Amino acid sequence: MGLKEQITEDMKAAMRARETAKLNTIRLITAAMKQKEVDERITLTDTLVLAIIEKMIKQRKDSITQFEAGNRQDLADIEKAELVILTAYMPAGLSDAEIHAEVAAAVSASGAKGPQDMGKVMAILKPKLAGRADLTVVSGLVKIALSANA
Repeated sequence: MGLKEQITEDMKAAMRARETAKLNTIRLITAAMKQKEVDERITLTDTLVLAIIEKMIKQRKDSITQFEAGNRQDLADIEKAELVILTAYMPAGLSDAEIHAEVAAAVSASGAKGPQDMGKVMAILKPKLAGRADLTVVSGLVKIALSANA
């Protein structure tokens, strides 16, 4: 079963169990998925669904920071609850050692010589690590690895 189907099944289960918080969050995910499908006239793959959820997670984290800065703990708690539900759909994260190994493999596979080849390396890593590692961190590791090669 694909991720899209899993989300649909979870929505049905949340309806039956009358879990309104979970149901509302899952409805937000399905709305974002349908919007993407309609806008781009495509059928979503698991990778695209993960990208949507990853974007929603980033939005929740930003909102939590803003709400806590504005002393709105009630709204921050709602966002935190949504964040927990969203992260349940993400694949297990990679350890630091696994990320370093992937970066090293991508650098050697691309034949990168220096920082100017960062795009080549990230093009290899992005599909492999999407949803499993913070790509900002990965980008920093690639910069370090390429600087060492230069």
